[in-house]
Amino acid sequence: MEDSKVKRSALMSAYLRGYHAVHETPKIFNDFLAHHLLKEEEHAAFEQTMVTTLQLVDPERAAACEDRTAAVACMLQSYFPTSLFLSRARYAEDRLESAIRQGNKQYLILGAGMDTFAFRHPETLKDIQVFEIDHPATQAFKRCRLAELGWELPSNLHFVPLDFTKENLETALARSSFDAQSLSFFSWLGVVHYLPREAVFSTLHSIANLCPAGSSVTFDYWDTDAFDAERTAKRVKLMQEMLRSAGEPMLTGLDPSALPDELLDIRLRLQEHWSPAHIQERYFQGRTDGYYAYEHSHFANAVVE
Repeated sequence: MEDSKVKRSALMSAYLRGYHAVHETPKIFNDFLAHHLLKEEEHAAFEQTMVTTLQLVDPERAAACEDRTAAVACMLQSYFPTSLFLSRARYAEDRLESAIRQGNKQYLILGAGMDTFAFRHPETLKDIQVFEIDHPATQAFKRCRLAELGWELPSNLHFVPLDFTKENLETALARSSFDAQSLSFFSWLGVVHYLPREAVFSTLHSIANLCPAGSSVTFDYWDTDAFDAERTAKRVKLMQEMLRSAGEPMLTGLDPSALPDELLDIRLRLQEHWSPAHIQERYFQGRTDGYYAYEHSHFANAVVE
């Protein structure tokens, strides 16, 4: 994985979460620490990207923006997948709270990136162990940035490097202090659509094999319509084009109607399944800005049988 791609990918979601926390209200997801993970020049670079992209995809709206600040807000709210990043993070941490109340003692974040949970919720860390699983290069970058900021690493936070192209989840966790006998909650966000279908279900199967019954996994995915040119929403097409140009194409969509049975085949029961309409009602209803649920994106919470 190229260092430049690692850095940009790791920081992009932090930029989006941080922008929302600083500039917008009411909060969909309040990551009040994310803003601090980026240096001033990184904030400026992402801001310029938003302005330039808006000028390319919608010159008329770009021209109508009264200033740079308005252009950034327009791009983030109407075109960029900010609403998806925020709502899926909120959904996962809401499900985590419920899992902890039910006795879960371990929180595993697959593809953690620049996640800040362990620093935002010190009181919760008294009750659980947090494992961040991510590509070695991404973790190295994050740990370097945390050191630069002088953030003290909580004793209950564990970094588990894993290159999914070279080894599986079980092997990586075997090197850590992960307890296979304890109820665990897995968060797997923004990853499924990048993987081949076989890898998606292989990872989910690994989770079912690793943990006792009652453990759970929350993940998001794109439906198959997102890969149909005649059905895909405009801003989803835009995101697909941006990802392809960055060398990170979307590979896999899932069929919402088939998912319950597919999960049962690997000992996972689909406990909760949110469509874009449900996400809209839960997190975006009544907002007066440009945010609305991202088309084709679904949230799922499955429990190990």
